[in-house]
Amino acid sequence: METRINNSVLQLVEGDITELATDAIVNAANSYLKHGGGVAGAIVRKGGRVIQEESDRIGYCPVGQAVITGAGNLKARYVIHAVGPRMGEGDEDEKLKNATINSLKLADEKELKSIAFPAISSGIFGFPIDRCAKIMLTTAINYLRSETGLERVIFCLYGNEAYNVFLEEFRRQTGQK
Repeated sequence: METRINNSVLQLVEGDITELATDAIVNAANSYLKHGGGVAGAIVRKGGRVIQEESDRIGYCPVGQAVITGAGNLKARYVIHAVGPRMGEGDEDEKLKNATINSLKLADEKELKSIAFPAISSGIFGFPIDRCAKIMLTTAINYLRSETGLERVIFCLYGNEAYNVFLEEFRRQTGQK
């Protein structure tokens, strides 16, 4: 499912984000950039230890912020490590919005044309997937309505359940059937 917003395409796909050949994929990271499990672990397993080594040199990223590394052996060129909130830490909605927008801004700063997001914080961080979909899609749509060099923003959801939640929200926000 996709729609055009200004000069950009917003797209939903179900699959493995590590297989996408975008300029950047977003990693749902923790603040210490230790990539052991979930999306982060999969990215390092497929992309290689170089991603963790580069992350170790960066060292830390606050919740709501994002940093960028190379992508090692992945099809993508870069990995943007966005730190989403853990459920229960407070102000989670705003932190997730910031993690999303800061990833988009970082992609623009690096003059990237395409970026793919997972459902940040909805795994082991316990953030409800429906709230995640609403916040991330609203943020991306609003961003694409402003001046951006991004040509394609993809939400790559792992599994039918996550995809269907995002699809329902996507349809609600874009008016598509």
